[in-house]
Amino acid sequence: MITVSNLSLNFDGSNLFSNVNLKFTPGNCYGVIGANGAGKSTFLRILSGELESTTGEVSIGEHTRMSVLKQDHYAYDEFSVLDTIIQGNPRLYEIIQLKEELYAKADFNDEDGLMVANLEGEFAELNGWEADSDAGRLIQGLGLPIDLLEAQMAGLKGDQKVKVLLAQALFGKPEIILLDEPTNHLDIAAVNWLEDFLLDYEGTVIVVSHDRHFLNVVCTHIVDIDFNKIKLYVGNYEFWYESSQMIQRMLKDQNKKNEDKAKELQAFIARFSANKSKSKQATSRKKLLDKLSVDEMPASSRRYPFCGFTMDREPGKEILTIEEISKTMEGVQVLNNITFRVNKGDKIAFVSENENAITALFKILMEEMKPDAGSFRWGVSTSQSYFPKDNSEFFNDNDNNLVEWMRQFSQDPSETYLRGFLGRMLFSGDDVFKPVKVLSGGEKVRCMLSRMMLRGSNVLVLDQPTNHLDLESITAVNDGLIEFKGIVLFTSHDHEFIQTIANRIIELTPEGMKNYDMTYQEYLASKGLSDSDS
Repeated sequence: MITVSNLSLNFDGSNLFSNVNLKFTPGNCYGVIGANGAGKSTFLRILSGELESTTGEVSIGEHTRMSVLKQDHYAYDEFSVLDTIIQGNPRLYEIIQLKEELYAKADFNDEDGLMVANLEGEFAELNGWEADSDAGRLIQGLGLPIDLLEAQMAGLKGDQKVKVLLAQALFGKPEIILLDEPTNHLDIAAVNWLEDFLLDYEGTVIVVSHDRHFLNVVCTHIVDIDFNKIKLYVGNYEFWYESSQMIQRMLKDQNKKNEDKAKELQAFIARFSANKSKSKQATSRKKLLDKLSVDEMPASSRRYPFCGFTMDREPGKEILTIEEISKTMEGVQVLNNITFRVNKGDKIAFVSENENAITALFKILMEEMKPDAGSFRWGVSTSQSYFPKDNSEFFNDNDNNLVEWMRQFSQDPSETYLRGFLGRMLFSGDDVFKPVKVLSGGEKVRCMLSRMMLRGSNVLVLDQPTNHLDLESITAVNDGLIEFKGIVLFTSHDHEFIQTIANRIIELTPEGMKNYDMTYQEYLASKGLSDSDS
């Protein structure tokens, strides 16, 4: 158990949050949410002891081990993968080192023998004899080969290091696990394995994530950082989101009678309580929701940007035809004889183990790159707008402010129009006069989406549009693309995003491509990666 008492954190004379009193109990998974800058990662650092709060304290039970997902991907470069994972249990790793030193002594004496005997006893209690096999099961579950255990961390690729550090955090059955964005850079199979691992885990999990599907599957509670406070709510992210939206609508209608409000909220709670889920935690979640009262429902000060894509004209029947496109980059063939047709009404999600393949295809279609072989043809009635994965060329060395930057892409150059447009994307007041080169990653993405909205295209091509966005912005883009009446070609790591937008999946493989006329969930089920009804 973790008990947080009277916690506050003050930065530069103002409170990031204050008067926080919470209890985190075993058997539950807590999803920490909040707008960018609200203090999600900071809160985890306080819980882990890495950062000291201004007031209050964090208490955990005696002899309780807390494990934290490390963010420095270079911190263990001098160690092997096996040693890195075992360091997830610091005491076990210390015992292993002490034993090796003692056994290596040339003048091994009786005192050393007694110390070794004590160490061996503690080693066994900590399941030391199973450490190697446990580490192997973890990395295999995350999609890495078992022989990687002997490799040096310094020689691993970035996504491999991410998986090893995650295995370290999960190693050795800690009582508490703190995870900050654990699904970043994980492939589909690894995320699915992690979900199952956490559903079976009996301790306490506290996780920060922008992955809505992940939060819905694993979380029993939501920890919301809002109004400079941190509050705990029962249920997963979907329940929190829908109930908070409902309350916001009701607060706007001051004439609505309290008893009507109560009836509607109670009906909403009952519907969610009865909702069946793939999650093994469904039963415990239902018990919690059954006890929930209207007063415990969430309210939120969140601001959601408006993402609305409109077409200047309807596309005709001919949209896009691709014939036998191949491309090799840096000696690796990323596209192999790709042939398919895009039809009117299509919203196609592209998936691949090699993300460069999708980026290459999109760049070819937008004529930023030439194929080695093959051809493509856009319909004469189509107009395309492109969201590149790397947007740096639009912002680096650019001294324009937001209004000036947007003016380049707008038929209406007036500041009033542009400010109104930027306001819908949450750029207001003096924010619109900031130089675009100093914008954050999420702000740049919102600018690029605004640029697309101004163009009125009937075909949208988006390469990882959800990267760098907070949950509110992801939701807004998600809703905008669902409502869009044109054609969408896109890729994303966000499960919910793909599931709710795509009517078709195209998988790019080293051998070529496979077309699936189905939803993303059905595609995953066909691959044995998820239950079809989740």
